Amino acid sequence: VMEGKAVLFKKFAGIDVFDIEINETDPDKLVTIIAGLEATFGGINLEDIKAPECFTVERQLRDRMKIPVFHDDQHGTAITVSAAFINGLKVVKKDIKEVKVVVSGAGAAALGCLELMMDLGLPLENIWVTDIEGVVYEGRPTLMDPDKERYARKTDLRTLAQVIEGADVFLGVSAGNVLKKEMVATMAARPLILALANPTPEILPEVALAVRDDIVMATGRSDYPNQVNNVLCFPYIFRGALDVGATTITREMEIAAVYAIAGLAEEEQNDVVAAAYGSYDLSFGPDYFIPKPFDPRLIVRIAPAVAKAAMEGGVATRPIADLDAYVEQLQQFVYHSGAFMKPLYAAAKQRVRDGDKARIVFTEGEDERVLRAVQVIVDEKLARPILVGRPEVLLARIQKFGLRLRLGQDVEVTSPDYDERFHQYWTTYWDLMCREGITKEMARVEMRRRLTLIGAMMVRLGDADG
Repeated sequence: VMEGKAVLFKKFAGIDVFDIEINETDPDKLVTIIAGLEATFGGINLEDIKAPECFTVERQLRDRMKIPVFHDDQHGTAITVSAAFINGLKVVKKDIKEVKVVVSGAGAAALGCLELMMDLGLPLENIWVTDIEGVVYEGRPTLMDPDKERYARKTDLRTLAQVIEGADVFLGVSAGNVLKKEMVATMAARPLILALANPTPEILPEVALAVRDDIVMATGRSDYPNQVNNVLCFPYIFRGALDVGATTITREMEIAAVYAIAGLAEEEQNDVVAAAYGSYDLSFGPDYFIPKPFDPRLIVRIAPAVAKAAMEGGVATRPIADLDAYVEQLQQFVYHSGAFMKPLYAAAKQRVRDGDKARIVFTEGEDERVLRAVQVIVDEKLARPILVGRPEVLLARIQKFGLRLRLGQDVEVTSPDYDERFHQYWTTYWDLMCREGITKEMARVEMRRRLTLIGAMMVRLGDADG
């Protein structure tokens, strides 16, 4: 596991990692050993420390050390789960302040999730926690600790089956198959189920969906939609923290990561992701409300958000003056072929800064690849795109691909079916080509048939710059 995470740090964020195992079970001694490494490393990612010792170890290390200390099992899981949680609530159209949340599991991951979810707006009184002993209730004599005590309820209910009734959200960070079909049937309308136990979830999606069809669900597995995977978080939160020389990882930095991950899921699908997963139809909804782990945009969304939060929180020792330049620098970790395009992007952005945004015509405007490219151009403010295409087809495809382009606002449209400028276009074309055997009728027909000809005439007559 440790070697694998080291590879992920390097692959996704360009961070060099040393895999260090420490043969020590005493929390105080463990803290002393790890704290002694501060002079050598830029950050510490804690792994596989059980609860409740993990809470003590992390708190003491954060107090003693002036570099980022991050317990991934606790905070990495919490960040990714929280992103799935807030987006899942959007899908089922429920308010975070009004939902009843039932949790199976009370270890580091579960309690870390709840702490962050409460900071996002979930009321403590809406939470019911269960573990291997059943409901966490006031006065329970076994398997209790100060961190778990916070969630103890004054209740006579003792089992998961009893508290799950009417629940809006189930969060499973425990063991496979603990959520039964009968329990799912008693949940509230449009329930959100986050069954994250691996390799066997608390309930399999096909089992849950056989009970009712209004479920929105995520698991920790890659062979089902909405995989909640820590790799969405930990490489990039460290990238942002290290790049500004953060002395710690604050709650505000974690929340910034949550919203960066959640926001990316609502954007249109990336070509790299679509090719990797064999689907170009991924758009925000029940089957896609958390980004895919191989989305190359993760680093350029999360790391800058974390870095900015660190600077605003006063924990950055090397503040970044130009965040836009920082984002461009981060592209190297995922867009290795982008070096060729960098000068072109820079020239386009310089032209925009000079107050002259180029009008670029795209003659194959109805093509999916063109529409996705134009979305990037609009987002990056590189040019003023002009699409050659039928407006009704463009609208349908923009909606199908989950894009955010607004015809007439973000892009201009030239319809090949009718445009008042076409008479000028075909007569100009005829003037140029009449000595080559092109008649007036042929010029009219060609102007309707050849979309590239429309674009060429637009550039020649000054209706587009390129």
